[in-house]
Amino acid sequence: MSNSIIQIHKTSSDSKARTGEMILPHGPVETPAFMPVGTNGTVKALHHSTVNDMGYKLILGNTYHLFLRPGIDLIKEAGGLRKFTGWKHNILTDSGGFQVFSLAPFRKIKEEGVYFRSHIDGAYHTLTPEKVVRLQEGFGSDVAMVLDVCTPPEIEYREAVKALEMTTRWAARSVKEWKETDDAYEGQLFGIIQGNFFEDLRKRSAEEIISLDTPGIAIGGLSVGEPYEQFRDLLTYTAQFLPHDKPRYLMGIGTPEYILDAVENGIDIFDCVLPTRIARNGAAFTRDGNIALKKAPHINSHFPIEEDCNCHACRTYSRAYIRHLFKAKEILGPMLVSEHNLAFLYKMMEEIRESIREDRFMAYKKKFLSRYKAKK
Repeated sequence: MSNSIIQIHKTSSDSKARTGEMILPHGPVETPAFMPVGTNGTVKALHHSTVNDMGYKLILGNTYHLFLRPGIDLIKEAGGLRKFTGWKHNILTDSGGFQVFSLAPFRKIKEEGVYFRSHIDGAYHTLTPEKVVRLQEGFGSDVAMVLDVCTPPEIEYREAVKALEMTTRWAARSVKEWKETDDAYEGQLFGIIQGNFFEDLRKRSAEEIISLDTPGIAIGGLSVGEPYEQFRDLLTYTAQFLPHDKPRYLMGIGTPEYILDAVENGIDIFDCVLPTRIARNGAAFTRDGNIALKKAPHINSHFPIEEDCNCHACRTYSRAYIRHLFKAKEILGPMLVSEHNLAFLYKMMEEIRESIREDRFMAYKKKFLSRYKAKK
């Protein structure tokens, strides 16, 4: 395997929090880093230039969705996902395993792969570990993910074992296929740890996935509906097995509390649709907790979403105006709140990296949460 794709610069003395730089084909990414989700090749309601100007250098696309629409042939014809979409920096593509998991009534998992019906037109499709790697090669993904079997909370132990073993076998097939991709393809493959909510299975999955020696390691199957305490405890347990010299990716988290827990446990990158999803419903992140801009208290509020935020929405518009946009069903409302929420997280990540460099991360976390969770 090639040299490590992450350089660790500083590790906190009172936690596993660490700063570094992930070296990817289209530029370095400072870590820890949040990745905005661009499922269909776009971060919903935002121009790529807006996301770029915030400072983001890595966004996420989804293999399942892009495979179904617009399709691999068109994307390859355009020269890959970056050229097709106009995004100039790095792209990580999820394998589609979680989307298939969420389509439970419409899919069958077999040794070969996953058979499922499209949520778009009902047509039948197959995704195999090998096909998923080749799709991501065709996209030109800077980080490609293996196809895995994601499971819901509260399944029986034997079902979790079966999913774990399938995930390991599929990961091994993915690695073999990735090693056979064209030499011109520079994308890095990440394995995914599963094991449901059983500690012994989490440890087993970590050991099996790490043994495949992929350039990066992801933790999957968390933040799928379980209680927060269960998420936190199993994250802490699983993270202890992750190798020091590889990027660590926690899939599917994007709220301040979860991000801070992830960083404390040495996670380098994470993603979530939630910041833009809640924005489209008028919910905004602030230092004093989330606010619902469509509610009546903001009718006459001529203050910005957040006083000390430097995003375009906060520099230019009031809460009252943004509330009006939502009530009038103007598309600018979701655009502005989406921009604010991603700018909020980017600024938070800058502060987190600074706190780790200055060896005060746990103090930062405590101070941030004491205000964010304070009762108003």
